[in-house]
Amino acid sequence: QVQLVESGGGLVQAGGSLTLSCAPSETIFSVNSIYAMAWYRQAPGKQRERVALINSSEFTNYADSVKGRFTIAKDAAQNTVYLQLNNLKPEDTAVYYCNIQYMGRNYWGQGTQVSVSS
Repeated sequence: QVQLVESGGGLVQAGGSLTLSCAPSETIFSVNSIYAMAWYRQAPGKQRERVALINSSEFTNYADSVKGRFTIAKDAAQNTVYLQLNNLKPEDTAVYYCNIQYMGRNYWGQGTQVSVSS
């Protein structure tokens, strides 16, 4: 079973930056495939929300709360997705999950904790 492995979470002060990475344990799709890759987050007591998305057409979409601060990028050949988090705020504290959608299937990472202190 394919697993998505995330890394890069941690504890930072407000205004700091982090880079999250997510790579599969084995290849899911080829470079010319149609797919979508995204990052979600879930804070304690809140529903999981999508933070950013990028697809095979290079379309990107961001939640209003992170626009101008977070940047999603991908390496299609490696099936890897990144999330650059800048100017972090305490309200960004959450578990961040990566997601890959391909051929009607959803793949999820195990989550990585991002904690922002004020």
